[in-house]
Amino acid sequence: MYHRYRAITSAYYRGAVGALLVYDTTRHVTFENVERWLKELRDHTDASVVIMLVGNKADLRHLQAVSTEEATAFAEKENIYFMETSALESLNVDSAFVEVLTQIYNVVSKKALEKENGSASVPKGETINIGKDDVSEVKKSGCCSTA
Repeated sequence: MYHRYRAITSAYYRGAVGALLVYDTTRHVTFENVERWLKELRDHTDASVVIMLVGNKADLRHLQAVSTEEATAFAEKENIYFMETSALESLNVDSAFVEVLTQIYNVVSKKALEKENGSASVPKGETINIGKDDVSEVKKSGCCSTA
């Protein structure tokens, strides 16, 4: 099935600044495919793209086929972020998105600062609302701003 869509996938990567690589913690084969998808991502995106490995179905510990230690070691080796989630229990789902958005903001801000030759100003912009009112927001305004 993967090969059927391979020809069009590179168009989806264009301009990407972040990615979530999700595998099923109860099916090791999905974790085995992560390495191929990571290569695909790195082949078609900028080197500064933020990548998070996400092990879903963390609520099914009794069926776990991929250990947290194995996934953590892989993420550390590949220098990517890692988090386990449970969509069923809403465990860490919001946190995964908030972390990726925060890291994307840090990368984009750093690039903007480097572009300005080390200027101390942080790029101005707008607030990115990522969901519910109780979820943290990533703000694109100066340090310690209340706006």
